[in-house]
Amino acid sequence: MLPKDPIMLLSVVNTRLRNQYASLDALCHDLAVSRADLEATLAEVGYAYDEKRNQFV
Repeated sequence: MLPKDPIMLLSVVNTRLRNQYASLDALCHDLAVSRADLEATLAEVGYAYDEKRNQFV
């Protein structure tokens, strides 16, 4: 389960992207979460997914 707090969510997602998943799509599929919802939540605190870096920046 992913944290509800956007800053904690950012930390968990970026760590998992770095250590476990080759892409955001793979993470979302494996965790059964909506990519659109995840991106919207992190956009609210000023972060967007960078495919080349495979992280939210």
